[in-house]
Amino acid sequence: MTTTTHHPIAVIGGGLGGLTLARVLHVHGVDATVFDLEASANARTQGGMLDIHEESGQIALREARLYEEFLAEVHPGGQAMRVLDKHARLLREDKDDGTGGRPEIDRGTLRDLLVSSLPEGTVRWNAKAVSCRALGDGRHEVTLADGEVFTTDLLVGADGAWSRVRPLVSAATPAYTGISFVELDLFDAEKRHPGSAELIGGGMCFALGDEKGFLAHRETDGSLHIYVALRADETWLGNLDFTDRDTGGAKAELLRHFDGWAPALRDLITEADGPLVPRHIHALPIGHRWPRIPGTTLLGDAAHLMSPFAGEGANLALIDGADLGRCLVEHPGDLEAALTAYEAILFPRSEVAAQESVEGLEAIFDASAPKPLLDMFAQFDEAS
Repeated sequence: MTTTTHHPIAVIGGGLGGLTLARVLHVHGVDATVFDLEASANARTQGGMLDIHEESGQIALREARLYEEFLAEVHPGGQAMRVLDKHARLLREDKDDGTGGRPEIDRGTLRDLLVSSLPEGTVRWNAKAVSCRALGDGRHEVTLADGEVFTTDLLVGADGAWSRVRPLVSAATPAYTGISFVELDLFDAEKRHPGSAELIGGGMCFALGDEKGFLAHRETDGSLHIYVALRADETWLGNLDFTDRDTGGAKAELLRHFDGWAPALRDLITEADGPLVPRHIHALPIGHRWPRIPGTTLLGDAAHLMSPFAGEGANLALIDGADLGRCLVEHPGDLEAALTAYEAILFPRSEVAAQESVEGLEAIFDASAPKPLLDMFAQFDEAS
C-alpha cells in the first residue's frame, strides 16, 4: 500500500516569483513547499542583470523582509544607460548617480538571497512536475518525473513560460513575437575587450537600427552580456549550428545581418567568448486571464509571459509572489477569498505591463530606430 504525500501549499517552480511567495509566507509563519526541476540551486547560470523597480520588485523585497540585504548586493553604476545608432554614435547617455529607482542586481545573486532565506527543505530540487490534475473540492494531484505523486490544497504555477499548471486554468499558449535573440558574453572586458567595455559603458546599452540591434549590459563580474536581437522568421535560429565549439559559422551568419554597421559593434560578435545561446522571444496574449478555478492560480511568466522590452518580467514575478503571499495571510482559512483578492490585483497590473512590453518592442525594432526609443525616453523624462 502506497501513501501519497499531502502538501497544503505546493509551488511549482523555484524562480524569483515562487521563492518570493514561499519567503513571504514563511515570515508570517505559513509553510509552503517549492518544487523545482533543477538539480540544485547552483545547477546553472541564472542569467544577467535585473533592474528592480521601486514600485514593484522593491516593494516585494520589503514584504519579504530582504530589502536591506538586496541593497547590499546592488551593482554600483548599473543604472547607467546609453543609446547608440548603427554607426556607434552616442545619442543619449544617462549617468548612474545613485538616486535612481531601479538599482541593478545579478539575477543569480537575487535568487541565492531568496533561497538562503528559506528553511532547509522548503525547496525540493530535482523535482520536475510532469502532470497536474484536479481531484475536486479545490484539491489537486501532481506527478513528478521520478514517479512521486502528491496532493495539495493550493497548487501555484510559478513554472514559467511553458507551465505545467497553466492548462488547469487556461488554454492560452505563448506565441512567437517575431523577435529572436542570440546571447553571447565577453569575459573580463576591461582587460580582454577594452574597446567593447568602453563602448557599452557601466550599465545598459542599446545600439539599434534597421529593425535589429545589440542590447548589452555590464555584469558585476566585469563581463559584458550581449543580446544580438533582430526580427526574424521563427525558423531562422534553427538553421544555425550552436553546437559547434568553434562558433565561427554562427558568428558569420550573425555578422551577415549587420553588414554596414560600425566595426566596434560587429566586434561584439567576433570577439564573443564561449558558446552562443539562441532564444526565441514568446509572449502570452495581452490581458491573459482565467476564471476563478478553486485551489489553483498562477504567477510570473506562467500567468503573463511577455517580451522583455519593458523590463517588467522579473519585477512582476517578485510582486506577484509577494501579493499572493500577503493575500493568503490576510484570508486565513479561506483560500478562495485569498485567490480572488490576488487575481483582482494580478490581472489589471499584468495587462498594463504587457501592453508596455509590446510598445517597447515596436520602439526598439522600428525601421527608424533608435528614434522611437529616444522619443519614448524623452516622454518618460517629461512625466517624471
